[in-house]
Amino acid sequence: MTTAYITHNHCDKHDMGEAHPESPQRLGAIRDRLIAGQLLDYLRCVEALPATRAQLKAVHDSAYVDSIFAKAPEQGHIEVEADTLLMPHSLAAAVHAAGAVVQAVDLVMSGKMDNAFCAVRPPGHHAEIDRAMGFCFFNNIAVGAKHALTHGGVKRVAIIDFDVHHGNGTEAIFNGDPNVLYASSYQHPFFPYADPGASHDNIVHMPLEAGSGGQEFRAAMTDVLFPRLASFQPELIMISAGFDAHKSDPMGQLRLEDSDFQWITEQLVTMAEQYCQGRIVSVLEGGYHLDALGRCAFSHIRSLMKM
Repeated sequence: MTTAYITHNHCDKHDMGEAHPESPQRLGAIRDRLIAGQLLDYLRCVEALPATRAQLKAVHDSAYVDSIFAKAPEQGHIEVEADTLLMPHSLAAAVHAAGAVVQAVDLVMSGKMDNAFCAVRPPGHHAEIDRAMGFCFFNNIAVGAKHALTHGGVKRVAIIDFDVHHGNGTEAIFNGDPNVLYASSYQHPFFPYADPGASHDNIVHMPLEAGSGGQEFRAAMTDVLFPRLASFQPELIMISAGFDAHKSDPMGQLRLEDSDFQWITEQLVTMAEQYCQGRIVSVLEGGYHLDALGRCAFSHIRSLMKM
């Protein structure tokens, strides 16, 4: 498999403060593990291009996008939401994070790459149509999915989200859209306090109680997700790859192991081969225990590469 690894050094410069869990060290932890495991040399490393305002406005309110551009400071920090801060490098990081997913879609849909992993930050799946939230400014995976539907020649995109937190922003953007299947496993009840019963048929909730581990996670995927994917027949699978459901992560109380992330990736690779010619675009979301993040992202990427 030919796998693109898409990132940009702007994503390393977004810094919301020394004590903030969404730190620049996250991408470094992934790179270090890829280098130590001698995997980076086998990836096609691609420098991300920035998303255009038109691409951002395809999923976000126009005034909201313009407000983020207008608020971006030349120095210091500006609080957009609690724990979601703009600093001088944040806007460049955010537009390159979203742009990386657009680029990944183009590379995969054109057949230049079999699949892609976007090593980007800030994350995106909490960003709603007109609101920043949960460390997220723009909804990276939603921007990429909309681009795939409008310019990628596909009519059905499945987004699988295994972050410990429900991707409320992605749900809000695509709720009721028959061209998108959004499926999310997450700790419940927990931030952002999703209501599993308030969604349209294209939204699949897989809530897990605090303390749930691999057995419960795998059962949810096998019993709930996989049949829905089979009936939906996606032409592209996209992954909101959050690794904060790991048992070592300080941001949640799920108990997944490294092997669980490897397992779900392998399952999705097999399904992508069955339904959509192997086409997968994966996008980094959460993951805040640096060692666990590095290990799990390494296993995830290696599984995308089928190595």
